[in-house]
Amino acid sequence: MKWLNWYGLLFVAVILVPNIVFAATNADGFVNKFSNKKLEVLEQIGRFSCFLFMFISIPGLCRGWLFDGAKSFYLIVGAILVGLYVLGWIAFWNESSVRKALALSILPSLLFLESGILTRNYPLVVGSVIFAPCHIAISYMNAVL
Repeated sequence: MKWLNWYGLLFVAVILVPNIVFAATNADGFVNKFSNKKLEVLEQIGRFSCFLFMFISIPGLCRGWLFDGAKSFYLIVGAILVGLYVLGWIAFWNESSVRKALALSILPSLLFLESGILTRNYPLVVGSVIFAPCHIAISYMNAVL
């Protein structure tokens, strides 16, 4: 694999768009009601690791496609997960609920994990394993509090 994964960069850019629009139009939309510093720090480490390693492939730590046809599978599953994420934002835009929190935390977690596995990008796998449970837990707790 090359150092730069343009598809991963596109996936990250697309999932950031609704977050940026929501933050710009809802000043109090990302109120953090749940406070657990350790979980929050781990989530941020995982989040930025995932964002970075979605499009940066470090030689030696990224072994290339998992199987023949993995690139096609990666693009199809990635596009579906990104599409569902954007549709989730549209469907749940004005809603504050557990289902919104879970949908919008599980979908990117799956995207990062499947991308890391299919590209054998080990830093991305590690980042997603850190990010997913922390992000899902924080999102869930913020929704129920």
